[in-house]
Amino acid sequence: MTTAYRIVLVDDHVIVRQGLRKIVDAAAGVEVVGEADDGLQLLALLNHVTPDLVVLDIAMPHLRGIEAIHEIKSIQPMLKILILTMHREIELLTAAISAGASGYLLKEDADTELFVAIKKIRQGGTYVSPKLSDHVATDWMQTLRGERSLQPDGEPLTIREREVLKLIAEGHSNKETADLLSISPRTVEHHRAHIMAKLNIRRSADLVKYAISKRYL
Repeated sequence: MTTAYRIVLVDDHVIVRQGLRKIVDAAAGVEVVGEADDGLQLLALLNHVTPDLVVLDIAMPHLRGIEAIHEIKSIQPMLKILILTMHREIELLTAAISAGASGYLLKEDADTELFVAIKKIRQGGTYVSPKLSDHVATDWMQTLRGERSLQPDGEPLTIREREVLKLIAEGHSNKETADLLSISPRTVEHHRAHIMAKLNIRRSADLVKYAISKRYL
């Protein structure tokens, strides 16, 4: 008898996990062996279960998707990771694959593409949602030709700096931001200083204006 392909679902929206579980439960040869609300719950879960694949959202509270990938790989290096997200930004896809994810699936494609993605990853391949694959190919070709960088539209901030900026602009203190991102308050202070230096901004109010202008809020 063939062993079922074991999957863990990680998303802070219960309804999303329930929908994914229904899709998986209806198929043969795969099974859900655990669920988690966020990256921290996932890491605790991995102390008790050994799945073949983690289906992971990027935008979660506490330990977020990209950071969770690094942590997962440090614990179980051979564990495959499929990012399931609503975010179409190419730099997020690049960051996820660079961190060790084996696939990047848009939530809007999940009903038709989930098992396509699982099959490709199970066979050792890398999966990208069809709605992004053409853009990815174009983006990488332009990058290789030196026509553009991986940061879109001249965006000077890294993904982590944008996460910090978003939380600061939402009114979170350094400690609250640190807790939400699972980093130290001192690291938040360093990020804040780098952000202000990069943007040539001196006032917190201008940070908020910048975040609004970039639609980070």
